[in-house]
Amino acid sequence: MLKIGLTGNIGSGKSLVAKIFSTLGIPVYLADLESKKLLTQSGVKAVITRTLGIDILTPTGEIDRVKLAEVVFSDPASLNFLNSLLHPLVMKDFEEWCQNHLESKFIIQEAAIILEGGFGDQFDKIIHVSCPVELSIERVMKRDNVTREDVLRRMQFQFDDARKIGLSDYIIRNDSTELIIPQVLSINQQLLSLQG
Repeated sequence: MLKIGLTGNIGSGKSLVAKIFSTLGIPVYLADLESKKLLTQSGVKAVITRTLGIDILTPTGEIDRVKLAEVVFSDPASLNFLNSLLHPLVMKDFEEWCQNHLESKFIIQEAAIILEGGFGDQFDKIIHVSCPVELSIERVMKRDNVTREDVLRRMQFQFDDARKIGLSDYIIRNDSTELIIPQVLSINQQLLSLQG
């Protein structure tokens, strides 16, 4: 079974690509979704609030993800702390998840910062969803109802598109000039053929 990393910068459309692969019957692990689930665990919440303060909690004692994002995307040390806490937990969960899909020719983990986090070598191949910066900013502003400055603040912690292209095995261009589905189908066939 091949382990494939699917990445792309914020607003690139990697979630859409993940859905297409899933529709093709490929098991897809959504790392960002699993990270959000971890934030509801009492042990994880305790460690986060000890370090970042109780101001990031809602009145009901849950982690307010909007407040958490404001803190970590304005302070690199806080972001490093959060990543170093969550990433090992996500990777452990991913390895356990993989055990349920051993019959698959390949599986995919969709995650935003595979390359920035130094996790690229944990995958057999990397797929990067490439998108022009301005188009990504537009999409995220509309999707998350945030300002341009909010998006740029998040983007500063990601490798630029050119660097990610250089570190990836397959590129999907999501720039409104090429259709996505044929690109995914082509990569799907190539990955299936690697396994005979």
